[in-house]
Amino acid sequence: MARYDLAVIGSGQGGVPLALDFAKGGRRVVLFERGDLGGCCVNVGCTPSKAFLASAHTAGRARRGSEIGVHCEVRVDVPAVMARVRRIVGGWRAGVEQKLARSPVELVRAEASFEGPHVLVAGGERYEADVVVIDTGGSAAVPPIDGLVGTPYLTNENFFLQETLPRSLLVLGSGYIGLELGQGAARLGSSVTLITPDDRLLAREESDTCSVLTQSFARDGITVQLQCRAVRVAHDGRAFHATLDDGTTRDAEGLLVAVGRRPNIPAGTEHAGIALDERGFIACDDHLQTSLAGHYALGDVAGQPQFTHVAWEDFRRLRAILGGDRSRTRADRTLGYAMYTEPQVGRVGITADAAQQDGAAHRVVTIALSDVARGPEWNLEEGFFRLVVDPRSDAILGATFVGYEAGELIHVILAHMEAGSTWRVLERSVHVHPTFAEGIPSLARLLL
Repeated sequence: MARYDLAVIGSGQGGVPLALDFAKGGRRVVLFERGDLGGCCVNVGCTPSKAFLASAHTAGRARRGSEIGVHCEVRVDVPAVMARVRRIVGGWRAGVEQKLARSPVELVRAEASFEGPHVLVAGGERYEADVVVIDTGGSAAVPPIDGLVGTPYLTNENFFLQETLPRSLLVLGSGYIGLELGQGAARLGSSVTLITPDDRLLAREESDTCSVLTQSFARDGITVQLQCRAVRVAHDGRAFHATLDDGTTRDAEGLLVAVGRRPNIPAGTEHAGIALDERGFIACDDHLQTSLAGHYALGDVAGQPQFTHVAWEDFRRLRAILGGDRSRTRADRTLGYAMYTEPQVGRVGITADAAQQDGAAHRVVTIALSDVARGPEWNLEEGFFRLVVDPRSDAILGATFVGYEAGELIHVILAHMEAGSTWRVLERSVHVHPTFAEGIPSLARLLL
């Protein structure tokens, strides 16, 4: 049985740089991957979805050109769109493979399971490691809908393998995967119906955010059916027939299941004494260590927010922790995220709704993008900037931005929060005119 300083299970955005870093330092490292290299982000997440949306949103913006006097005919070559997506994925995947091939990391292309503490089995071989890191990510959750199993339904894991798109598409779920891919499909020519048991789109966000998205989806011709769920699905060889809990039926050529994600737990964790939390993720302490000393988890499988930048930051923290720096924890960072619908949603910290529910002292200010010069000038008035602050310390508690490139703009607030800045510093800032970012100091000035 070979012995290693570090064993990494999974080749996601945290595990690969950790393996490379340790190997560069002269440690003996083995990395296990049962599927394609690069993890969720490269293969079925960020990379393909954003490449897909680049085409979709280009088409959507072109159609709106008539509103500002630019008239054009939009013709979408869907096979070319999908081929481009796969080409970009292939390039990123090859890049990961090349990095590993040029390193001393031993790559084992097999599924790893635990035989016991510090002992893994893969491809019929046994491996022992002083430190084991689980970076196995997650998979699409599939609800127990009667008749669904055995039908050619889609998830984010096979969506991008399509040569073309279904002429009509049912989307189950209204989280960021369902909304991004649903709107993208609609803008590329599919007739889309989105079904959710929630009372609004993106139910975890503030109602104003959901209202803006609802209006945008309506303009794209998307039918949204709220407070409904599919209870039965049939496929007749050509189309899906979904029966909803209100007794109605919906028919479409394609069905996308986007109701959430589940963690990929390596087999045998119970043999090793690695506990799961109440949600089924690997239970970790503040230093990302599992219930078994010397065993760690990072990214999605550790119950962290399911974003690539979180997994990358988990790697940086775990690298420091394994190097003896106990000051680094999973909580010592300001986390933001974005959703790439159009308009985009950018978030950092807490929302006004969350502050209200927590009973925390807070002040909230909001400015509409129609009141920021760039909005009317560019015909991009949908959305708003919202800031939540502590009235005692003037600290910035959070922000929600909805609008054009909100995912880029939210970094202004994220940087202020990370630096321990206050809204008064933001208010004094002089941003360039005319930009959307110019509206951010204007937003803070509403607190004066």
